[in-house]
Amino acid sequence: MAKIKHLAIVAMDPEALAQFYCDVFEMEIIDRSPTGGVFLSDGYFNVALLPNRVEGKVNGLNHFGFQVDDADAVAERLKKYKIRGPMQRPDNRYYAEQRATDPEGNAFDISEHGFQKMELGAERRARKAAKVES
Repeated sequence: MAKIKHLAIVAMDPEALAQFYCDVFEMEIIDRSPTGGVFLSDGYFNVALLPNRVEGKVNGLNHFGFQVDDADAVAERLKKYKIRGPMQRPDNRYYAEQRATDPEGNAFDISEHGFQKMELGAERRARKAAKVES
């Protein structure tokens, strides 16, 4: 089976956006292109931040998601950017518990349980309660 390992995002300021993803999600810069692109990795998945070459935004990306060990720690790191989120996702959203945006308005999901199985609101709350008790 093929595995998705790369995502490209058109950015108004690739360097600033790279700093955001390094600060908040502890990604690492793995390369830069002479044309202004910045390439990041979490060791498994690579993200290319490409400079916007046209007026306005390019359509195409709706959102993407990060699986994290501690969503509260990520929320704390997001505070310095004064951006939207993270906000709780509705109970009928299966995969991600929260959604936020980066400084350029790209939406991303935050999930502690991951994206391989569905989990509804009641299951999320039970998992969180079990985590607190342990």
